[in-house]
Order: sequence, then structure tokens, then C-alpha cells
Amino acid sequence: MLMPRTLLARTFLLLAMLVLLTTAGWLSLFSHIDAEPRARETAQLAASAVNLIRASLFAAAPAKRLGLFNEFSRREGIRLLPAEPEDKIEAMPDSRFFRLLQRELTARLGDHTRIAASVDGVTGFWVSFRLDDADEEEYWLVLPRERAARDFASHWLAWGLLAVVLALAVAWLIASRISRPLKAMARSAETVGRGQTPAPLPEDGAEELSRLAVAFNAMAADLERHEKDRSEVLAGISHDLRTPLTRLRLEAEMSVADSARQAVVADIEQMEAVISQFMDYARTESGEAAVATDLGALLSSIVERQRSVGHALTAVIETLPEIVLRPKAITRAVTNLIDNAVKYGGGEITLSAATVNGEIWLRAHRQAARRTPRSAAQSRRRPARSPGPADQALRPAVSGNSSMIR
Repeated sequence: MLMPRTLLARTFLLLAMLVLLTTAGWLSLFSHIDAEPRARETAQLAASAVNLIRASLFAAAPAKRLGLFNEFSRREGIRLLPAEPEDKIEAMPDSRFFRLLQRELTARLGDHTRIAASVDGVTGFWVSFRLDDADEEEYWLVLPRERAARDFASHWLAWGLLAVVLALAVAWLIASRISRPLKAMARSAETVGRGQTPAPLPEDGAEELSRLAVAFNAMAADLERHEKDRSEVLAGISHDLRTPLTRLRLEAEMSVADSARQAVVADIEQMEAVISQFMDYARTESGEAAVATDLGALLSSIVERQRSVGHALTAVIETLPEIVLRPKAITRAVTNLIDNAVKYGGGEITLSAATVNGEIWLRAHRQAARRTPRSAAQSRRRPARSPGPADQALRPAVSGNSSMIR
């Protein structure tokens, strides 16, 4: 059985099945309980008609019996016919109601009593009887079929359908009240997954849902506080390290011999680059609001600034849609991307931006050029670079001559 995917639809389906099964069970129980009193009532009416016919036949003069039978037929729809051995009899349906009816009529009129749905193709409620138990001659009393039919009144059916519709409407209301706070919590969880702070969830409603909302709001607040604390710790550590590094640079410039000065300064610059990455990461997590931005114009302005500082840079930027982003964070990420390409690629750098499968890809790579062979010693002298926190946060992919972010 295929179940719906949403909690609302599943809950409503289960409640609707419960309502329908309960209604069906109630109708079945009512039909079972109602069968015996209706059979007793119908048997009583048929037995009373038979006894009335018997009394009329015995009391009326022979000349007036025909007129009496016509009066019964006209006023009550009752007919009296003689039973013949060649009568083609169609029995009543084999149901509990008609079995009870046969039992009640036999108890009132005798063991020879029969009931039929039609005789010789004429439908009705046919009851056989004898004028006297000792008499072998048998007659058919034909009553309207409605006397034996279990007619379920249309107005009761209409009320039952109305009750089912109202029950289903209440089931939908219950299911929606259960699923609504869970949907809101799912949207808030998606917001947390995107690194944003969701609006607090309402903490009213049922006790279980209220406790769940309180716990989720506390979790979101703790995550936001921990993120701010981490950013402040990184910013503080990075700021505190800049002062001793500045002193080391001055001491290296003033006191270290020329042969070792360049290596010391290179090490200090590398440490300062790592600290700058920590500072960039802390600023990235400082809560900059995302706004709708023309990414193409933003990339063009970054390219112009990079050219102004002397980087040989070419831009190949397709027409990009306006998207919601953090401009300062993207500026730092793209600047870091270009710096990596310049530092480890060299030569003229090309910054390209394109839309691929619904995603915007930025790639910084140098123009193809023939490399001059280098000795193994020269290769070993090239310092290795470890990815910093900013690289891990922005996830740039650096490979040889190109860098790329998505």
C-alpha cells in the first residue's frame, strides 16, 4: 500500500480510515440488532392480516366475500389467492432477517406456513396459510413487498453522510494542528543548516510539542552563542598575535644578519597570512546579512581592485542572475581565490564565472604556458602551504595552476 509522504496526509488518512471503519462497524451492529425486532414486527403484521382474513371468511356471508376481498385489495393492498401445486415459487433472499421472519411466522401460523418473494412471476410478500389446521386447502396472502423490505430511510442516510463529512473535517483539523508545528520546526532546522539563525518557534500548544519547541529554541540559541564565542576567540587570538609578530619583524630587520633575514621575514609573513585567514574567518561568521546582489557587478569590481594592485588579471564573466548572498564574505573568498592563483600559479590569471547545472562556479587559473624544467632541489625548496581556517570555511579547491570555488 502506497502511503502519502507528508505527516499531514498520513495522519488524516489514518483518522479518515478510523472514522469510516467506525461508521461501518456501527451500521453493521445496528443492522444486526435491528433485524430481530423488525422480523418480529413484520411477522406480527402478517399474522394479524392472516387472522383478519380468516375471521372475515368465517363471518361474512358467501355472497359478500368477493366484495370483501376487493375492499381489502383496494384499501390495504392485500390479495388472497388459492395455492396450487404447480405454483412457481421464488424464495426470499437467504439472509438473517428473512430466516428470523420465517421462524416468527411459523410460530404464529403453524409449521405449514411458507413465505415467498414471488409466485408465478408476481412479486410481493407472499404468506401461505390454511383456514383450519385440519384443512388441507392452502391459500396465498399477498402483501405489499414494502411490508417485508428493510427500507433504510433516505433522511437517515443523509444524516449519516453528514456526520461522516463532519468527522472527516474534524480529522483534517486535528491532523493539521499536529503537523503545523512540525513543519515550522523543519523549516527552522533547514535555516540552522544554512548557518543562519531562525526565528524562535512558538512555545504554545500541546505539552509535547511545546517542550519540543522550547528545546529547539534553546538549541538554536546555544548554537548562535557558540558561533559568536568561537569567532570572538579567533579574532582575539589573531589580534594578540599580531603585536609580537610585528616586534619580530622589526628585530629581524634591525639585528638579524642579511644572510638569514630573508628566511626569517618569509616565516613571519607566512604566520601573518595564517593570522589574516583567521581574521577573515571571524569576520565571515560575524553575522553579515545576506542581500540580493548583482554577482557579475561584484566580481567586476573585485577584478578592478586586483588590477589596481598590479595583478595581471583577465575576467571572463557570463551574465549571472541576481542572487541573495553576503557581499563582504564573497569578496574575501574571491580575493583569497585570486591570491592563491597568483601565488601558486603565477603569470597572467583568468577569473571565470559561469552557471553549471543551476550552480555558479568561479575559477581562477593562469594562462597556459610552457614550464621550464626545475631540478629536484629547486622543487624541494618551494615552501608547502597548509590550508587555513578561511580555506576550510570557504572550501576553495586548489590544484596546480587553478583555484575554484562553487
